[in-house]
Amino acid sequence: MPYLLRVELPDVPGSLGRLATAIGEAGGDIEAIEIVEKRHDGTAVDDVFLEMDPGAMPDSVVSTLHGLDGVRVLWIGRYPAGGNLFLDLEAVEELTADPEHALGRLIDRLPVVFRADWAARVSKADGIVHATGAAPKDLAWQPIERAETIDSEDENNLHCAARLNKSEIVVLGRRGGPAFLDSELARLGHLTGLAMSISRAARATTP
Repeated sequence: MPYLLRVELPDVPGSLGRLATAIGEAGGDIEAIEIVEKRHDGTAVDDVFLEMDPGAMPDSVVSTLHGLDGVRVLWIGRYPAGGNLFLDLEAVEELTADPEHALGRLIDRLPVVFRADWAARVSKADGIVHATGAAPKDLAWQPIERAETIDSEDENNLHCAARLNKSEIVVLGRRGGPAFLDSELARLGHLTGLAMSISRAARATTP
């Protein structure tokens, strides 16, 4: 079973090597690593996609990493996508390949890009306009100006949202975690803005 591990570690040479060695000793096999955020305090947050050796448990990885100086496990959980990274630029390429349906493609791709469980486009007047299969059925529009985390009725679900226009927002959700970081909110706002610009340009050129 593949797992997603989000870990905070010192942003210095050798940190990733120590991390990889410790994960291997605990029975984990790293499939991919992605830098999520670099912070001004000299730390970084990385997402590590790993498979566990037969008989090994993810708890052993957590225990081992907690023994490393400056390393903190922020989240570990099963990840059905198996560590397939879908980078922001690839998402933009998909949007530009079909500009007339850019907003729909954005919603479909956001869960993969951000390793979330679902995404939805919510209208102030019409409610949910487009959503992926796991999205809740009762999402409500909220007045927001920039990408930010928003409250959820279920404390086990984490939501964030970005504004598309005056009457529509994009909502992204994770069950349980990890928490949405500031860098992820910035990326969500950027991608949402690009999708809206691509969609507007397509409408403007349509006869």
